[in-house]
Amino acid sequence: MIKLRELRPEDAPLMLEWMHDQDTQKSFKKDMLSTSLEQAIEFCKDAVIPDVIHTGDNLHFAIVDDKDEYLGTISLKNMDLDSLTAEYAITTRKKARGKGVGFTATGILLKKAFKEYGLHRVYLNVFSDNAAAIKMYERCGFHFEGEFRDHIKRDGEYVNWKWFGMLENEFDEQMFARRLCPKIS
Repeated sequence: MIKLRELRPEDAPLMLEWMHDQDTQKSFKKDMLSTSLEQAIEFCKDAVIPDVIHTGDNLHFAIVDDKDEYLGTISLKNMDLDSLTAEYAITTRKKARGKGVGFTATGILLKKAFKEYGLHRVYLNVFSDNAAAIKMYERCGFHFEGEFRDHIKRDGEYVNWKWFGMLENEFDEQMFARRLCPKIS
Protein backbone atom coordinates (compact mmCIF):
# COMPACT_ATOMS: atom_id res chain seq x y z
CA MET A 1 0.00 0.00 0.00
CA ILE A 2 1.41 3.38 -1.02
CA LYS A 3 1.05 6.42 1.26
CA LEU A 4 2.34 9.98 1.39
CA ARG A 5 3.86 11.50 4.52
CA GLU A 6 6.23 14.30 5.45
CA LEU A 7 9.85 13.84 4.55
CA ARG A 8 12.12 12.89 7.44
CA PRO A 9 15.89 13.23 7.86
CA GLU A 10 16.22 9.43 7.82
CA ASP A 11 14.87 9.47 4.23
CA ALA A 12 17.96 11.38 3.04
CA PRO A 13 20.28 8.41 2.36
CA LEU A 14 17.60 6.79 0.18
CA MET A 15 16.96 10.12 -1.57
CA LEU A 16 20.61 10.17 -2.56
CA GLU A 17 20.04 6.97 -4.57
CA TRP A 18 18.02 8.86 -7.20
CA MET A 19 19.92 12.13 -6.75
CA HIS A 20 23.23 10.45 -7.55
CA ASP A 21 21.92 8.19 -10.33
CA GLN A 22 23.23 9.25 -13.76
CA ASP A 23 20.14 7.98 -15.63
CA THR A 24 17.73 9.72 -13.27
CA GLN A 25 19.73 12.94 -13.49
CA LYS A 26 18.97 13.09 -17.23
CA SER A 27 15.35 13.84 -16.27
CA PHE A 28 16.23 16.93 -14.23
CA LYS A 29 17.02 20.47 -15.17
CA LYS A 30 18.85 20.97 -11.86
CA ASP A 31 22.08 19.09 -11.14
CA MET A 32 21.51 16.78 -8.19
CA LEU A 33 24.67 14.67 -8.61
CA SER A 34 26.71 16.80 -6.22
CA THR A 35 24.09 16.84 -3.42
CA SER A 36 25.65 15.79 -0.14
CA LEU A 37 24.02 13.75 2.59
CA GLU A 38 24.01 16.85 4.81
CA GLN A 39 22.19 18.85 2.10
CA ALA A 40 19.62 16.09 1.64
CA ILE A 41 19.05 15.94 5.42
CA GLU A 42 18.53 19.72 5.53
CA PHE A 43 16.09 19.53 2.62
CA CYS A 44 14.09 16.89 4.52
CA LYS A 45 14.13 18.96 7.72
CA ASP A 46 12.93 22.04 5.83
CA ALA A 47 10.15 20.18 3.98
CA VAL A 48 7.58 20.50 6.75
CA ILE A 49 4.01 20.52 5.46
CA PRO A 50 2.39 23.63 6.98
CA ASP A 51 -1.07 23.63 8.52
CA VAL A 52 -1.92 26.70 6.43
CA ILE A 53 -0.75 26.88 2.81
CA HIS A 54 0.54 30.19 1.41
CA THR A 55 1.32 31.42 -2.08
CA GLY A 56 4.86 30.38 -2.97
CA ASP A 57 4.88 27.31 -0.73
CA ASN A 58 6.44 24.07 -1.93
CA LEU A 59 4.90 20.91 -0.50
CA HIS A 60 7.24 17.91 -0.68
CA PHE A 61 5.96 14.50 0.43
CA ALA A 62 7.73 11.18 0.89
CA ILE A 63 6.20 8.30 -1.05
CA VAL A 64 6.32 5.28 1.27
CA ASP A 65 5.18 1.66 1.27
CA ASP A 66 3.33 -0.19 4.02
CA LYS A 67 6.64 -0.66 5.87
CA ASP A 68 7.20 3.13 5.76
CA GLU A 69 10.20 2.71 3.44
CA TYR A 70 10.98 5.83 1.42
CA LEU A 71 10.36 5.16 -2.30
CA GLY A 72 10.48 8.68 -3.71
CA THR A 73 9.41 12.29 -3.44
CA ILE A 74 6.28 13.88 -4.88
CA SER A 75 5.61 17.59 -4.73
CA LEU A 76 3.24 20.46 -5.30
CA LYS A 77 5.52 23.44 -5.92
CA ASN A 78 5.05 27.14 -6.48
CA MET A 79 1.59 27.19 -4.91
CA ASP A 80 -0.43 30.13 -6.24
CA LEU A 81 -3.46 30.73 -4.08
CA ASP A 82 -4.72 33.60 -6.23
CA SER A 83 -5.02 31.39 -9.31
CA LEU A 84 -5.29 28.13 -7.32
CA THR A 85 -2.50 26.42 -9.23
CA ALA A 86 0.59 24.39 -8.38
CA GLU A 87 3.39 22.63 -10.21
CA TYR A 88 3.59 18.84 -9.83
CA ALA A 89 6.87 16.95 -9.61
CA ILE A 90 7.78 13.34 -8.82
CA THR A 91 10.83 11.14 -8.67
CA THR A 92 11.23 7.63 -7.39
CA ARG A 93 14.00 5.24 -6.49
CA LYS A 94 14.78 2.63 -9.15
CA LYS A 95 13.27 -0.15 -7.03
CA ALA A 96 9.87 1.61 -7.18
CA ARG A 97 9.74 2.12 -10.96
CA GLY A 98 7.48 0.11 -13.21
CA LYS A 99 5.33 -1.08 -10.28
CA GLY A 100 2.57 1.53 -10.26
CA VAL A 101 4.09 3.46 -7.35
CA GLY A 102 4.25 6.75 -9.27
CA PHE A 103 0.71 6.33 -10.60
CA THR A 104 -0.69 5.58 -7.14
CA ALA A 105 1.22 8.40 -5.45
CA THR A 106 0.07 10.81 -8.16
CA GLY A 107 -3.56 9.87 -7.56
CA ILE A 108 -3.14 10.49 -3.82
CA LEU A 109 -1.41 13.83 -4.41
CA LEU A 110 -3.97 15.02 -6.97
CA LYS A 111 -6.78 14.17 -4.57
CA LYS A 112 -5.03 16.34 -1.93
CA ALA A 113 -4.46 19.10 -4.47
CA PHE A 114 -8.05 19.31 -5.67
CA LYS A 115 -10.10 18.12 -2.70
CA GLU A 116 -8.04 19.20 0.32
CA TYR A 117 -6.17 22.28 -0.97
CA GLY A 118 -8.93 23.42 -3.34
CA LEU A 119 -6.67 23.91 -6.35
CA HIS A 120 -8.11 24.55 -9.79
CA ARG A 121 -5.11 23.45 -11.88
CA VAL A 122 -2.00 21.30 -11.47
CA TYR A 123 0.68 21.47 -14.15
CA LEU A 124 4.06 19.94 -14.91
CA ASN A 125 6.94 20.21 -17.33
CA VAL A 126 9.14 17.43 -18.67
CA PHE A 127 11.95 16.96 -21.18
CA SER A 128 10.36 15.97 -24.48
CA ASP A 129 12.53 12.84 -24.72
CA ASN A 130 11.40 11.42 -21.35
CA ALA A 131 8.95 8.96 -22.88
CA ALA A 132 8.41 6.87 -19.71
CA ALA A 133 7.44 9.90 -17.64
CA ILE A 134 5.18 11.28 -20.37
CA LYS A 135 3.41 7.92 -20.63
CA MET A 136 2.74 7.93 -16.88
CA TYR A 137 1.53 11.55 -16.87
CA GLU A 138 -0.90 10.82 -19.69
CA ARG A 139 -2.08 7.64 -17.92
CA CYS A 140 -2.76 9.78 -14.84
CA GLY A 141 -4.96 12.09 -16.92
CA PHE A 142 -2.65 15.05 -17.52
CA HIS A 143 -3.27 16.80 -20.85
CA PHE A 144 -0.52 17.95 -23.19
CA GLU A 145 -0.68 21.75 -23.36
CA GLY A 146 2.31 22.72 -25.45
CA GLU A 147 6.02 22.51 -26.08
CA PHE A 148 8.82 25.04 -25.72
CA ARG A 149 11.31 24.33 -28.47
CA ASP A 150 15.05 24.33 -27.64
CA HIS A 151 14.16 25.56 -24.15
CA ILE A 152 16.74 23.80 -21.97
CA LYS A 153 20.42 23.23 -22.66
CA ARG A 154 21.39 19.75 -21.48
CA ASP A 155 24.78 18.19 -22.07
CA GLY A 156 25.64 20.93 -24.57
CA GLU A 157 22.51 20.47 -26.67
CA TYR A 158 19.13 22.15 -26.60
CA VAL A 159 16.09 20.02 -25.83
CA ASN A 160 12.37 20.71 -25.90
CA TRP A 161 10.31 21.16 -22.75
CA LYS A 162 6.74 19.79 -22.78
CA TRP A 163 3.96 21.15 -20.58
CA PHE A 164 1.04 19.13 -19.23
CA GLY A 165 -1.84 20.14 -16.99
CA MET A 166 -4.95 18.92 -15.26
CA LEU A 167 -7.97 20.94 -14.17
CA GLU A 168 -9.98 20.15 -11.07
CA ASN A 169 -12.99 19.02 -13.13
CA GLU A 170 -10.74 16.62 -15.08
CA PHE A 171 -9.52 14.80 -11.98
CA ASP A 172 -11.34 11.53 -11.53
CA GLU A 173 -10.31 9.71 -8.39
CA GLN A 174 -12.55 6.84 -9.49
CA MET A 175 -10.33 6.43 -12.55
CA PHE A 176 -7.36 5.91 -10.24
CA ALA A 177 -9.34 3.44 -8.12
CA ARG A 178 -10.46 1.46 -11.19
CA ARG A 179 -6.94 1.24 -12.58
CA LEU A 180 -5.53 0.18 -9.21
CA CYS A 181 -8.34 -2.35 -8.60
CA PRO A 182 -9.65 -3.37 -12.05
CA LYS A 183 -12.20 -5.78 -10.56
CA ILE A 184 -14.10 -2.81 -9.13
CA SER A 185 -16.56 -1.51 -11.70
